[in-house]
Formats: sequence, C-alpha cells, structure tokens
Amino acid sequence: MKQLLVTLSFMFSLISSFVFAAPSLIPAAPQLSASSYILMDAYTGDVLVEHNADEALPPASLTKLMTAYIIEYELARGNLRFDDKVSISEKAWRMEGSRMFIREGTQVSLEDLMRGIIIQSGNDASIAAAEHIAGSESAFADLMNQHAQLLGMTNSRFVNSTGFPAENHYSTAHDLAKLSRATILQFPENYKMYSEKYFTYNDIRQPNRNKLLWRDKTVDGLKTGHTNAAGYCLAASAVRNGTRLITVVMGTKSDEARAAEAQKLLDYGFRYYETRKLYSRGQVVNNAHVWGGSQSTVKVGFANDVLVTMPRQQGASLPATLDMQSDIVAPVAVGDVLGKIIVGTEGGVLLERSVVALETVEEGGFFKRMFDKIKRFFSNLF
Repeated sequence: MKQLLVTLSFMFSLISSFVFAAPSLIPAAPQLSASSYILMDAYTGDVLVEHNADEALPPASLTKLMTAYIIEYELARGNLRFDDKVSISEKAWRMEGSRMFIREGTQVSLEDLMRGIIIQSGNDASIAAAEHIAGSESAFADLMNQHAQLLGMTNSRFVNSTGFPAENHYSTAHDLAKLSRATILQFPENYKMYSEKYFTYNDIRQPNRNKLLWRDKTVDGLKTGHTNAAGYCLAASAVRNGTRLITVVMGTKSDEARAAEAQKLLDYGFRYYETRKLYSRGQVVNNAHVWGGSQSTVKVGFANDVLVTMPRQQGASLPATLDMQSDIVAPVAVGDVLGKIIVGTEGGVLLERSVVALETVEEGGFFKRMFDKIKRFFSNLF
C-alpha cells in the first residue's frame, strides 16, 4: 500500500532549535550498593537506569504491592467496598513478622486492612485481605500470578500475599516497577494512601517505613520490604515539575541504605531527564483524504496523550514525520489506525505512535463511490 510522508512543522514552535541545540551531556548513572535496581519514567514506562533489573530475587514485603493492587482492582470493578467488614481468621491473627495487630474473631473494615498493608506492612492484614477476596491465601496467590501475567511481570512468581520467605517466591526490580506504575496510573485516588506517614489501629500507632516520605516532599510512595534473604528493599515514586519517576532498589544492607540509594537514583533522574507531552488525546494532526466517503476527508490524531522521556538539555523542538496511508477508503470508524508518527531524527528515533481516525466517515452515495473509484484507479496508475 502506498504511504504518504508528511514532515510536520507544528511539533514545536521552532524546529531549527533542535539542529543548533547544544548536545545533551549526561553523566553516567550513580552506582548503587544494591543487588539490583531500576529507574523508570512512570508516565512513559521508559527505563532510564537499570542494574540486574531482571534478576529474580526474593521481594520481601514489596510483595504487598501486588496484594494492594488486587484490592484496588476489585474495588474499581465494584466487587469490593472499603466499608466491607472482613472476618479475621486464626491464621491471619497468628502470622509472624510485621503486623497490624488485628485480633482473631473480630471484623475489620477493608479500608483499615488496606492501610495496615501499605503503611504498617502488616502480614496479618495481607492474609486477612487475601482470604476475604479469594477464600484462601493459596487461591489468592494464583490470582496474584494471573495479574502478574497481565501486567507483563514475566519474571515474577508469588506463593503468598506477604512476601514471607518461601520457596519459588520471587520477583525483579523491573517487574516491581511495572507493578508500581500500574498502581499509580490505574488507581490515582487510592494511591494517596501510599503517602500517609502514620496509621493507628488497636491503639497502636505505627509509622510508614518509607523514610523518603519524611526527607523528600516530592516522594509520595510506595513500599518497603525486608527479610534476611532479600536484604532491605524499597519501591519509591516522586513527581517534580510534571515528571514522575519510579525507582526500585533491592538487596541493600540497611534501612538507611535503601532510602539513600533510592534517593540517589531519583535525584539523578530528575536532574537529567523530563517527561514531555508532545500531543494531546484527540488533537488533530492531519485531514486525510477519504475515497468513496460521505465526506472527502477524515480528521486524524491520537487516541491518547503522546508522552516522551528525554534529556532536559534537549532542544525545545523536535522534527516529526507523519507516515499516512494514501489509500483510505470509506467506511472509516473512530479509532481505525491510518498511519503513524515518527518523532526524532533518522539516527535517533524517540518514539513511534499510531495515528487514528477521530471521526466516523460513512460510505457515500452510489454515484460518489463510483466517481471516486474511477479517480482512485487513475490516481494509482500515476
């Protein structure tokens, strides 16, 4: 099929500034004292820094990010409510490790359990929620693994809801960053809970173990973890000037180290990179010709906002090329892919995105279709 190449001069105000902009000078990323780590742009999913990020490791209580995600998933679909009362089993009550201190035989609201999981890292709260949702913790683990597959967490396997040491229970920094990103983007209202510094239950006030919440006002989540096998782990996220970054560090030597190492990655990322919005959802970038339609053109644009991660020193403008189908025949439905946009230079493409029809174009009348068919035939000849 023929393609129509159109150079877009409207990407930014001055494309020439890209040509004459100073080169982007970015130092090497900091080397962390951690088994593995990653730095990701939350909005684009681009990985800015990584070290052993796909190595399977025990995730400790970072496991609870998945437990909380499933609760949020079920809440969003109306299968659960925060005011649901959850009956506390003996298994949940007897669970060792970090706890919320719920009591066997009582009923606790799901909202309190959620805070117990996120803020207090309660193993007891995690088991209670798992049993409430799936009937048993083992059944809930099956659900965790199904969600992991849907999220593209290809190197993760869960056997419990807590992260308590168990054989064949593992994840990676990369997978946990994907999970953190899904939590932030899919459930923004519930995500506010991850920034809360204290939670009191049963007259016991416990602090959030994420020290960065106190040290960096731009940090608003996510979760800590620790076991002897896993070391000290942290998934953290912060937003500055419209850019949101996620970092996951695994296998550091202390509570202090996980906070300090995560801070290094965040500061590096914010200093040298930013997220730019190139196009808005529904923005028209072309009026493409349509053969045999009730109208002769169709508005073409984007189904979603187009974002890109790029160096801060990059020039204010970027070249872009619109690669359109030249043979668009009615009928056309909203969302039909009609081409793609390529942003960047031949030697350095930043992104490619599909452009879609933003409106419906029905078939034209009989004579319009016949007339366009003849014109199209001779057009394709030449």
